[in-house]
Amino acid sequence: MRRFSHTIGFDDGAFARSHRGDVVVVGAVFTLDRLDGIVATRVRRDGRNATARLVEAIRSSRFAPQLDLVLLQGIALAGFNVVDVEALGRRTGLPVLVVARRRPDLTRIHAALRERVRGGERKWRLIEKLEPMAPVRRVFAQRQGLTVEEAQRVIERLQINGLEPEPLRVAHLVAGALSRGESRGRA
Repeated sequence: MRRFSHTIGFDDGAFARSHRGDVVVVGAVFTLDRLDGIVATRVRRDGRNATARLVEAIRSSRFAPQLDLVLLQGIALAGFNVVDVEALGRRTGLPVLVVARRRPDLTRIHAALRERVRGGERKWRLIEKLEPMAPVRRVFAQRQGLTVEEAQRVIERLQINGLEPEPLRVAHLVAGALSRGESRGRA
């Protein structure tokens, strides 16, 4: 069974409801349970560039040769900039694990995409093509390129300071500090 000792976890920063520009996205790079570095990029609020920006952030970083797993805090960044998880995995050559603290309300998400987001049906298809989120160690997860057992082991190993895997927790804190001036929550 693969070990997945070099991981990168991405989360986006905060933004005002009225914001229509780019939003900071931070990747926290870990070796086992140790923070090794941070990468940052920006994605368009409700846009369609999240996948390309994440691929670029991973490939252009000095950490790329060692990485063996990508973690995402949900499938969408900066509102509804939906990540094509399959393409992210294919273009980076890495398995992808999407983690959420709560099971997403797909009915509400679909309605919001259909009614309020440009290109919403295309984004919905990206969400729909993934397996449903399943409970794994008191969080919910979707997998691309790794087994259920591997996902369970990774999440268990990385739940150091709470339920959220540590790379995602740290990415959240740093992204919050960059967008608000200080971090909030999930510390």
